[in-house]
Amino acid sequence: MSARATERKGRGGAAFGAKRALARAIGAASRRSGRGGGTTLPGRVLLRMEPEAIAVLAARKLRGGATIVSATNGKTTTAGMIAAILAAEGRPPVHNRAGSNMTWGVATALLEQRGAEGLFEVDEAWLPRVAQQLEPRLIVLGNLFRDQLDRYGEMEALAEEWAKALAVAPAATGLVLNADDPLIADLGRDPDTERPREGVLYFGIEDHSQALPELQHAFDAKHCRRCGHPYAYEVAFVGHLGHYSCPNCGAERPRPEVVATRIELRGMEGSAATVRVPGGEIEVELPLPGLYNVYNALAAIAAALKLGVEAERAAAALGGMRAAFGRVETIPVGGASVSILLIKNPAGANEVLRTLKLEAERPPSQVRSQLPTTVVGNCERTGGGAGIDLWIALNDRIADGRDVSWVWDADFEVLTGAVRRVTCSGTRAPEMALRLKYAGWPVDRVAVEPDIAASLDAAVGASPGRLFALPTYTALLELRKLLADRGLAKEFWQ
Repeated sequence: MSARATERKGRGGAAFGAKRALARAIGAASRRSGRGGGTTLPGRVLLRMEPEAIAVLAARKLRGGATIVSATNGKTTTAGMIAAILAAEGRPPVHNRAGSNMTWGVATALLEQRGAEGLFEVDEAWLPRVAQQLEPRLIVLGNLFRDQLDRYGEMEALAEEWAKALAVAPAATGLVLNADDPLIADLGRDPDTERPREGVLYFGIEDHSQALPELQHAFDAKHCRRCGHPYAYEVAFVGHLGHYSCPNCGAERPRPEVVATRIELRGMEGSAATVRVPGGEIEVELPLPGLYNVYNALAAIAAALKLGVEAERAAAALGGMRAAFGRVETIPVGGASVSILLIKNPAGANEVLRTLKLEAERPPSQVRSQLPTTVVGNCERTGGGAGIDLWIALNDRIADGRDVSWVWDADFEVLTGAVRRVTCSGTRAPEMALRLKYAGWPVDRVAVEPDIAASLDAAVGASPGRLFALPTYTALLELRKLLADRGLAKEFWQ
């Protein structure tokens, strides 16, 4: 334990104990009231009374240290994967599993959960502050994509803030970095010596069969972080994630130690991958769809290795994990199977659309076989027309980003001709419908209903058995609360 951590631990006396008890009581009362706030209010109250509460609680509780996970896309799922691995090892962590990833969410988890080690997904903009308080043993960084520019600014600015945070992190802090994201990979370089940092483990993909046919509109990292020259890309897999080099200064993708060398995508059914790790190869069966979840799994396996878990045991735990909150959850609703896939920026939306295209191309008999038995057994509408059914909810609240122009950079065109019916909802439902019109989707297949509950009921009523729900972040919260109020899903904090 560092001298700073020892000092913080000593601050947790009787006065702090009283503040902690009060914050817990307020959180319990909030949950009993049914008004929500269970994942944030206790932490907010405690931090108001004691700004260093995260540091004090971590120093007192987390004898095994803390792991921080951050990324634009996938941090909730990656953290969930690491949590599943640790739980399988008999090491269930203190974890903000509901996705409340700012300081108050971290504080709430530390306040209300038991465990000797911590695992926290952290919002990109809050990473420096949380890292400064936690002094983590490991930081896992997945990617940086253009997202909510009104809140975060450009990706390069976030990368600079992350670099500053890593520069002052304890020397013993390990790093797991995505080799395929040039902004992330470059954080593994010591800016003073230009040499690789100690304690860095890289992950990436080397199956060229999964490469995009061309760079997407969501291609973001165009210029070298060192000299500003445009990168040259050999292949790209998700947005700007791929194999790159700088023709001007020679900067290039580092060689990763945890690598997916063969990948099979199976639509909504999941994926399989052969992964090369130090010392050999492992086979990974992942019950979550999409190439983006392969990246999340690689990050989790690399983190597991840094946390002392064997790769084979990590892979086995991933094979049995459940979807994270709002990330490919499938919930029976009114005789239909509703699969929820969060979309919030161009790169993430494109991967969801890519997965749904695979799903639309599967024979109907295979799609039916994948429906939950509770749905198939009670659903009379089991067939019904070509194409898939969608419910898309586009909000423009603070947590979504006020600017929704990002939908014009997402490639909705890939599903043109593959959709039977789509219902547009949320505060910007008309704008979403307009985007789909310009993507070439027939207007007679597009319905507009801004109200979340009414639109969902209409979409479920018209669905032949499987509905794919694509909400933005606050729309996801509204949807999950609606389903929880109807007794169809658990509350966020449960």
